[in-house]
Amino acid sequence: MLAKLKTFTLVGIEALPVEVEVDVSPSGLPKQILVGLPEAAVKESTHRVERAMVNSGFQRPQSRIVINLAPADLPKDAASFDLPIAIGTLIGSGQVASELLAHFAIVGELALDGTTRPTKGALSMAIATAEDKNLRGLIVPAESAAEAAVVEGITVIAVQSLAQAVAFLTGEIEIEPTPSRLDDLFRELANYEVDFSDVRGQEMAKRAIIVSAAGGHNLLMIGPPGSGKTMLAKRMPTILPDLTPSESIETTRIYSAVGRLKPGQPLLAVRPFRSPHHTISDAGLVGGGSTPTPGEISMSHNGVLFLDELPEFNRRTLEVLRQPLEDGMVTISRALNSTTFPANFMLIAALNPCPCGYRGDSRRSCNCSTPQIERYMSKISGPLLDRIDLHIEVPAVPFRELSGGTPGTSSAEMRAVVAAARQRQTERFCNTKTRYNADMSHRQTRQFCVLDNECSNLLKGAMAEMGLSARAHDKILRVARTIADLDNCDGVKPHHLNEAINYRMLDRNLWT
Repeated sequence: MLAKLKTFTLVGIEALPVEVEVDVSPSGLPKQILVGLPEAAVKESTHRVERAMVNSGFQRPQSRIVINLAPADLPKDAASFDLPIAIGTLIGSGQVASELLAHFAIVGELALDGTTRPTKGALSMAIATAEDKNLRGLIVPAESAAEAAVVEGITVIAVQSLAQAVAFLTGEIEIEPTPSRLDDLFRELANYEVDFSDVRGQEMAKRAIIVSAAGGHNLLMIGPPGSGKTMLAKRMPTILPDLTPSESIETTRIYSAVGRLKPGQPLLAVRPFRSPHHTISDAGLVGGGSTPTPGEISMSHNGVLFLDELPEFNRRTLEVLRQPLEDGMVTISRALNSTTFPANFMLIAALNPCPCGYRGDSRRSCNCSTPQIERYMSKISGPLLDRIDLHIEVPAVPFRELSGGTPGTSSAEMRAVVAAARQRQTERFCNTKTRYNADMSHRQTRQFCVLDNECSNLLKGAMAEMGLSARAHDKILRVARTIADLDNCDGVKPHHLNEAINYRMLDRNLWT
């Protein structure tokens, strides 16, 4: 007897439909054959499924069982095929009959006792279910149900075991669909544990951070050890606008596909902050592997990627950031296929001005030689620096500011300023794909950053004196547009342009 069920497999972060065909036919010796390009995890499922069926009170068919995972040319690599294979085997052997199989997709890993285990990529599979007009809902393990239920418009059935899934399909029991708690999840999870009021002093650095957050600009901080660079970077997400539902689902899909969602947190309600160690590999940063998986830049999608001690990173690893910083996505190509991951993140980098860290510090002497400093700084290439919009100095904080009782500017105050500037950008780019000033195309930069004669002469002088590239020229204009938005100005004024130019001067002093 032949049984057909619908399920999904993950390719990158996308869920692709798979049809599970199970044919059970009489044979002299029991035999189980699995075809359809199964990887190791799927091949091993036959043993899990066999014991799960027996331990759930069903009979193991003493017949020839052929399991086909179609399409046959698509590699399948996940344990989520356990539940559909088990149910297909029971139906093919005549132990179970159901009319609901045409309306529900089934995913889930099985333990040997027949209980279900959580599935990676449940959110992507729920989205794919919603896009299939022939499907009414999705049957998933109970631990993944809240994640799948984020998608509205489908019926998500949470099952705790193979026996419960069979009982639902045969109509023996009714299972209430898992409700979508999108608004409740945002209220419960949209909280940050840190605040900019914790940072004493550094008001100039906070100003640059407001500009960076308002326009989505990348930021480089240079200063001695202990000056507060890491504290400032960690608090950047607290002043960014709240994640929209669509942004939250985009980011959650990535975390779900790699199994990084925390227990009890089916949805990311705060902007991600990733801070990889400087020993990270190329594949760890941008993604890769024989089966491409997302890297740190994709885990930072719609959030912040912080690279501390930037010169300590491998130079080749840093160079792979150049294309994603421009495009907002990264494509991993392999012999058989290519996978594109979203990577629209804000880059914040921090470094010391020299190997010892105290170059230019009036309180400490620097013992680094000129060749040592040159070797240290040369690990960061000019093309990468060119893609970072703002370069600021974060000096050591004096004792009077550390010991003072006045708290620093709070995240709430900074967020209000950023939100007002972001609202102006939303209205400006309402009919385009552009979201922030940093994302403006060359044509949009010319359209929205019109300069008068005084501003043109100012920029012309800066270009000649600092030797800026065409990319840096456009970035200065975009930053100036953001500063004008913060001032609630329709046009770019000379003092806006002056501030934007000043944010490009520090690297010219340190790398020349």
